[in-house]
Amino acid sequence: MSKFLIIGLGNIGEEYSNTRHNIGFMVLDTLAQENNLKFATDRLASVAYYKFKGKTLVLVKPTTYMNLSGKAVNYWLQAEKISKENLLVITDDIALPLGTLRMKGKGSDGGHNGLKSIQETLNTTEYPRLRFGVGSEFSKGRQVDYVLGKWNEEEQKILVPRIKLAIEMIQGFSTIGLQRTMTAYNNK
Repeated sequence: MSKFLIIGLGNIGEEYSNTRHNIGFMVLDTLAQENNLKFATDRLASVAYYKFKGKTLVLVKPTTYMNLSGKAVNYWLQAEKISKENLLVITDDIALPLGTLRMKGKGSDGGHNGLKSIQETLNTTEYPRLRFGVGSEFSKGRQVDYVLGKWNEEEQKILVPRIKLAIEMIQGFSTIGLQRTMTAYNNK
């Protein structure tokens, strides 16, 4: 099948823009910007369509807020008739150092409310995800403040090339597949 659902996790609203938790939105926004794509508000999400090497990538930023991301994922999988194997969820990950990118075919939610919602809704942990490391520079009990905090100037310098690499990984996922993309990129 040549259709893919690419979900960027984040929260809607100006207060959440440019925060660590919204890295999924940032990756898709950059991809859209670089390819002159416009997101349109649709059912449970902002959606854009990206054609790449004969493939159609449906780019989705859920408008359900993080804790209900599964509703949007499930709706768009069904509406676009896309299998879970062709789903890629882009998420922030505090277990990875800032800028580290890891693509996986399955895994736990790792305490991430967006992934937890998706797993509960789809009733599986077996769907591809691209984990974007945001670091863990917070003191005990300050995790929420950290992930909802804005990127500082130093972090933003690191982000720019890593977001470009994340876009390459999305393109690889849609053309050479999950395994070859993981092999090519997971240690870069």
